[in-house]
Amino acid sequence: MSKKHPIVAVTGSSGAGTSTVKHAFEQIFTREKITPAIIEGDSFHRYDRAAMKEAMAKAETEGNNNFSHFGEEANEFEKLEELFKSYGETGTGKKRLYLHSDEEAAAYPGLNPGQFTPWEDVPANTDVMFYEGLHGGVV
Repeated sequence: MSKKHPIVAVTGSSGAGTSTVKHAFEQIFTREKITPAIIEGDSFHRYDRAAMKEAMAKAETEGNNNFSHFGEEANEFEKLEELFKSYGETGTGKKRLYLHSDEEAAAYPGLNPGQFTPWEDVPANTDVMFYEGLHGGVV
């Protein structure tokens, strides 16, 4: 992170209030005319919904009772690390979305709830990166 490209990360499990904090920050950004790059932590899961169910079943049959969205095996930590690094240095990086619902998926023809959008560049000329998710800056 740098003064030129600051990063705010709000982390926590489902139900911890991170979405409420995100909403509050979005209001602050609007009021203060700050242009954020909003990053959702769910987008750094390794598997979409269907593939995660398969991976969990496979892990269970192999006796791996620790496999979950919390661990390294089920996440793209290397891509998350790269985003934090590149945004902090240059204000750039790659992001995607995890589509939770029919409502979210409606904006992306051909994609369904539980799938990811393609990776794309973080919007140019943002003032801050705001990350909300289960994991923070993983290195």
